[in-house]
Amino acid sequence: MDVRIEPSWKKVLAQEFEQGYFVQLTEFVKKEYQEATVYPPPSFIFRAFELTPFGEVKVVILGQDPYHEPGQANGLCFAVGTGTRLPPSLQNIYKEIKADTGKATKIVGGDLEGWAKQGVLLLNATLTVRAHSAGSHQRQGWEQFTDAVIKVLSEQRQNLVFILWGAYAQKKGVVIDESKHLVIRSAHPSPLSAYNGFFGSKPFSRCNEYLFSQGELPIAW
Repeated sequence: MDVRIEPSWKKVLAQEFEQGYFVQLTEFVKKEYQEATVYPPPSFIFRAFELTPFGEVKVVILGQDPYHEPGQANGLCFAVGTGTRLPPSLQNIYKEIKADTGKATKIVGGDLEGWAKQGVLLLNATLTVRAHSAGSHQRQGWEQFTDAVIKVLSEQRQNLVFILWGAYAQKKGVVIDESKHLVIRSAHPSPLSAYNGFFGSKPFSRCNEYLFSQGELPIAW
């Protein structure tokens, strides 16, 4: 398996990789890739970290599970592979960008690599999933690992923006030190909840206003 993690993340998470749960998780994931169809491709498991090194993170957006149909999961939460039909949640995110900022997104298609390269860590709680089986890799250790990612960002960085959409992300974000960082909470962009507080929440302009106030370049959404 072609699996690697970006050096700065490898350094700050070194203790995590040595934990018993992570060793077990690694064995579980290897076996799943050998015996079933699993997404994303192995080289994309840690793509969010590869595109957004630890010291370059400015914004964190939390998702839950990778998409589980062919051509979708690409290692970035809410994103899909180039040429793949946009999922409803991502369509709603794009709608809110236009309503919020007055400009349509600069992203072509559904791969959000352009955001990641500007410092937006697009982090799913679970980094792998079995094909056609939502949530199939939950409770295997990924959640503990990504909790550690959020914790180390909160503790070792300053003035980040955490965007938490929906109850799951908000619960996962309880470890964030809000005296050091901006936390933006709203309903999830899914069609089931977008009209209950996601639309009109203006996360993108609020994020950029905060970054600007901290002397950081805003994100070109």
